[in-house]
Amino acid sequence: MVLRLLKYGLRSHYVPRPDFRFPTELKPSYDVVIIGAGGHGLGAAYYLSNHWGIRNVCVLDKGYLAGGNTARNTAVIRSNYITPESVRFYKESVGLFQTLSEELDYNLMYTQRGQLTLAHSDATMRTFRMRAEVGKHLGTGIEMVDRKQIAEIVPQLHMPEDHRYPILGGLWHPDGGTGRHDSVAWGFAARAMDKGVEVHQRTEVTGIIKEGDRCVGVETTKGRIRCGNVIQAVAGMSSVVAKLAGFRLPIRTYPLQAMVTQPLKPFLGPLVSSSGLHAYVSQTSRGELVIGGGSDPYELYSTRSTLDLKESLIGHTLELFPFLAGVRLLRQWAGITDMTPDYSPIMGESPVRNYWLDAGWGTWGFKATPVCGKRMAETVANEKVPDILEPFALKRFKTFDLVNEMGATAASH
Repeated sequence: MVLRLLKYGLRSHYVPRPDFRFPTELKPSYDVVIIGAGGHGLGAAYYLSNHWGIRNVCVLDKGYLAGGNTARNTAVIRSNYITPESVRFYKESVGLFQTLSEELDYNLMYTQRGQLTLAHSDATMRTFRMRAEVGKHLGTGIEMVDRKQIAEIVPQLHMPEDHRYPILGGLWHPDGGTGRHDSVAWGFAARAMDKGVEVHQRTEVTGIIKEGDRCVGVETTKGRIRCGNVIQAVAGMSSVVAKLAGFRLPIRTYPLQAMVTQPLKPFLGPLVSSSGLHAYVSQTSRGELVIGGGSDPYELYSTRSTLDLKESLIGHTLELFPFLAGVRLLRQWAGITDMTPDYSPIMGESPVRNYWLDAGWGTWGFKATPVCGKRMAETVANEKVPDILEPFALKRFKTFDLVNEMGATAASH
């Protein structure tokens, strides 16, 4: 990747290579229809076409390419979760991210910077010890750190012992990192289109066609399509689209807000998050500080931002970095998160045969983009859910085999 970029930059002339080729007409039928042209849907299309040879694939989106939650997240990549099932799953995703730029021949601006999560109470310290042991057992390199180590990792942190929220210790995740969220989707889309996958923008799915208990096609604003399989990957609209297929999902949708400051000289290497303050901060390659936190306390299908969340995020960030008080904000935005009761996703079978679910991601959909695309493609190609996805099946809410990840993030829910 580096050598190719260098050779491209030193050329005397450039041959234009369009990354995206959008068809104008829908075909009457496809092998697979994917609802949602975000990172997950495009990732599944890429792996279907490149790894499984299934290229008669159509990706539909009522908006535009990667214009939903893919464009509205804070681009954090990590695997420091609580349950072994989740750690194993997200660890595979982190591994895929590490070589994804080379695989897609697309600069994803991936950087492995580490993540430091702060503890402000004895209860949080006990939870962190458990997470560290689970992570080490599964080979993620997660470890507990004390105040002295925290000061060495992030010397700019405000750490007085008599602080209102004293920092007692932390969880250090060296594999944590960030990537350019839209580039991930663009890279998957470009390489999938190279293999013949069609992406149709401004094409809304208005109905699911069933024969008995089997999905055989979709109704859209541009006509009817027959297909062999459907993957639903629509993030915050998961419950709405599932109703078109005739079933309900145990999902509630909440706005999740974030904001970004003016560019500053680089000073913050790792991502810093606080589970007690419900805030996290990272610095982009352009110097901007990306600040995120908890979702709104009420359900809403809206991407508006609010003053009270802005004030809360600013106040908690200044508890950690008081010297940022004079920094100006550039913008604030929101996405809509599809939260499940156990804060883990729903992947695999639905009550309708050949209608596959990729839903319930809440606040951590971006970091699972490559592994979800890879494993959902495997599911559809084999028409069988792989073992790594079994714990996240929809049926767990009937059997109560939940995968509880409520405390695995700095965002409050």
